[in-house]
Amino acid sequence: MDIISLSRQGHSIRHIARKLGIHRKTVKKYLTEGSMPSYRNQKKRSSILEPYYQIIEDYLKEDNYQGSWIFERIKNFGYQGSYDTVKICVREKKKQLSRLAYIRFETEPGLQAQVDWADFKILESDGSQSTCYAFVMVLGYSRALYVEFVDNCTLQTFMDCHINAFQYLQGVPAEILYDNMKNVVIGKVAGKSKFNVEFVYFAHHYGFQPKTCPPYSAWVKGKVERPINYIRERFWRGYSFIDLAKVNHDISFWLNNTANIRMHGTHRQIVKERWQKEIPHLGKLPPRDYDTSLKTFRKVCKDCQISYNGNRYIVPHQVVGKKVLLKIKDGTIRIYDDQNLLATYKEDSGKGNTVGHPRFYEDLKHDQEQWRRKYGNRKGKATRGLIDSSLFIDVLTRPLSEYDAMAGGALWNN
Repeated sequence: MDIISLSRQGHSIRHIARKLGIHRKTVKKYLTEGSMPSYRNQKKRSSILEPYYQIIEDYLKEDNYQGSWIFERIKNFGYQGSYDTVKICVREKKKQLSRLAYIRFETEPGLQAQVDWADFKILESDGSQSTCYAFVMVLGYSRALYVEFVDNCTLQTFMDCHINAFQYLQGVPAEILYDNMKNVVIGKVAGKSKFNVEFVYFAHHYGFQPKTCPPYSAWVKGKVERPINYIRERFWRGYSFIDLAKVNHDISFWLNNTANIRMHGTHRQIVKERWQKEIPHLGKLPPRDYDTSLKTFRKVCKDCQISYNGNRYIVPHQVVGKKVLLKIKDGTIRIYDDQNLLATYKEDSGKGNTVGHPRFYEDLKHDQEQWRRKYGNRKGKATRGLIDSSLFIDVLTRPLSEYDAMAGGALWNN
């Protein structure tokens, strides 16, 4: 409209182009055609990546792969385009997959608990930083919370924390939800989680079913993710850490007097009151706790010794040649032959040392059956000295006069 108006005022095409900041050909085009400008739909060119869209979507549904990883894979399918094209496509498809809506559901009493680790930084007196870890379990129905601070995340510690949590919460839920932590899941087989064998035995002992949420899906176990932030803000912020014993005493007091008596923001009830309703629906604790010792087998050598962690430990001679079970926990080694406890030792902190009860070798010396089988009469002369405690053969001692008589008075050479 501006072009037509200026033209009617007698301005030249050059003047109109300069005044409106457009090209002269554009001015001439609309003056000549006399029509209003309109957008024309242009045929969209197909992307070189289009044949591979389904492959990319399948990969992203399987896991949150990076664009570079997908780029290397689809090149094997014949893709010849650039990496940037793949990167942009992967970014857009991840956005589409993340725009999902979920229905909030409330857990039935005693059905589920959720577990996770959280790390907490400690500022040491010398200015350095160290880390401790919090084991967190929350009951899905009542939101009753258990927290324990530890200095490592080993499987042994993980199971010990479970036992303490079951005792505190006064029962065992039917199932426990985890992310894909190594303590629980050691891999995937045919798209399904492969659980740690020792942890499966542990779960069977307490009667709960371990379940895992999909990778990179923190919202699935939001009941335990949100309490971790609550612990950081309401307990840990401003807390002066001294040692693990002190922090576990303080967190226990905080759970009993703050966290588990609060009005929860979701179900709008006092956590402890709802927890008391949930306890009858929890599974009962077994008569005995699960043995969470580190377990390993060792073969007993002929010298009645086994080797573990660079040191040697003496066991009774009756198990020589057999494999015995070692259970190690809190610096103590217990050695078993089937169900029989053979010996108990404090684990030696050094290397190359031999540790044992002297009575084991004393028992061997008095075992006549062992001596008969090793050094009996049927053994050859080479072993005779082992019986006599000497390597020299006994000979008859005679006076020299007898040898002189036998030699007929001949002189002996020195």
